[in-house]
Amino acid sequence: MGTTIQNVIDAILQAVPGAPLEETVDTFKSGDPSQDVTGIITTFLASYEVIQRAIDLGANLIITHEPTYYNHLDEVDWLKSDPVYQAKRRLIDENQIVIWRFHDHWHIHRPDGILTGMIKELGWEDWADAENLIIYHIPPTTLRDLGSSLKKKLQIRTVRVVGDLEMTCCRVGLLLGAMGGGPQIDFLGQGEVDVLICGEIHEWETAEYVRDAVAQGKGLALVILGHANSEEPGMKWLVEWLQPRFPGIAITHVPVGDPFYPL
Repeated sequence: MGTTIQNVIDAILQAVPGAPLEETVDTFKSGDPSQDVTGIITTFLASYEVIQRAIDLGANLIITHEPTYYNHLDEVDWLKSDPVYQAKRRLIDENQIVIWRFHDHWHIHRPDGILTGMIKELGWEDWADAENLIIYHIPPTTLRDLGSSLKKKLQIRTVRVVGDLEMTCCRVGLLLGAMGGGPQIDFLGQGEVDVLICGEIHEWETAEYVRDAVAQGKGLALVILGHANSEEPGMKWLVEWLQPRFPGIAITHVPVGDPFYPL
């Protein structure tokens, strides 16, 4: 008797302190979890192309960090007659793919799974602030060079910044994903960092706060990686976390990639 997909998910949750959460988006989005697992894919988001790649690899479990059906709760009633949704669902159902979201529990894992993956990808493990693990004391560098380094290390097409490109950065804060303007601005206002690296923003919020700070002569900057770019490394690290728990199962990271292209 093989290992079922439900067995895999149960083991994951047992390894996360505080799990299972009573209210969570970490649920099955498609498929029958009672079937034996043939392979696991980790990804930031289960796009049509990622699903096709899972099929090519013979994997029937996709563990995704973000929604599959274009809204936070993966509600599908409003999409029933949509041709894009229908084609995606048909691909999933015909190939008996199970999609399970691993968002809330990966963030409550200690250390936070998404943050850990990013720090490993950047090689910043030795630069963490002893009292605040979202602050990193990096060797002094310009904002321009910091942005270029992030672009190279993360292998992403574009990085957007707000601030003086020649300012010196040495205290860096990381708020990955989409934390929202309130938490981002509140964090910057505490004065503990020179620059905030984030996933995405509402463009009338944090960017404008930093622009005003720069106009007032404050040494502050913002680096925007993009949501997928900022959290994909955490789903890549999930492979390393899973492998010793499921040594007989093929586990592969398939990055969804940044949907945007600079022109």
